[in-house]
Amino acid sequence: MPSKRRRFSAFVKILLALSLVCGALVGGAYYVLTTVEPMETAEPPEPGCRLDLAQGEYELEPAQARNAATVSGVAFGHDLPESAVTVAFATVWQESTFYNLEFGDRDSLGLFQQRPSQEWGEPEEILDPVYASTAFYTALAEVEGWESLPVFEAAQAVQRSADGYAYDQHELLSADMAEAFTGTLGPAMTCWYVPETVEAVRAAEADPDGAREEMARVFGIDPESLPSAEDPRTGDTGWAMALWAVAHAEEYGLTSVAYQGRQWRISDGTEGAEAWSTADSGGLVLE
Repeated sequence: MPSKRRRFSAFVKILLALSLVCGALVGGAYYVLTTVEPMETAEPPEPGCRLDLAQGEYELEPAQARNAATVSGVAFGHDLPESAVTVAFATVWQESTFYNLEFGDRDSLGLFQQRPSQEWGEPEEILDPVYASTAFYTALAEVEGWESLPVFEAAQAVQRSADGYAYDQHELLSADMAEAFTGTLGPAMTCWYVPETVEAVRAAEADPDGAREEMARVFGIDPESLPSAEDPRTGDTGWAMALWAVAHAEEYGLTSVAYQGRQWRISDGTEGAEAWSTADSGGLVLE
């Protein structure tokens, strides 16, 4: 029969073993709690617009996308080539980064920082992106041989800036953006908004007629006539208008833009940036 001392010794060993195991478990739990970061709940991204350019993706704020779509759109009504949009974009990047500024150097205003004192127009006219873009393109078309000039020289011939070479740094991005906004790349842009905005737009009554009326003013072309057998040399009018509508969806309460078998739906971005899906559409449909 084993002695009491042996029984006690075995009990102590078991107790020590259990203590070590419990200690290891507690220590491991403490390590996990103190070193592993908690999982964060995915939040909707900030409002924005993404361009799928030939050289990769590029993001703009919604206000920048709206203005870019308008600057590009105005070129259609003047039957100007895509290169004119590149020159305009390079100018706007340098002058205002696509924000319609109500201030500037001396009396400069708007996207192109045009000056009333230099006979560009009245302040309220210059702050209208359609008027400002029209004034820029009109002046550009009057520059002899502008199409053969480097972008920065063509821009400087219109702007007469203190540092005309500064426009050169924006040429590559401007050319890529012009290709997208003139519709050459098809559904190359999507925009998303905060959930509150998405809910408000869905709850409000859409104004597709107002959007079409403004598009006719911007593009100088009736959206109801799309698709057209002939497009201006600027680009694909239908896709350019579709992208304009996407950029202005919040303003006109649009939840859907469809064209040529593709459809964009408003979202908060959590569903992914691939917002264009297949649809049974031919002409431009705004809802």
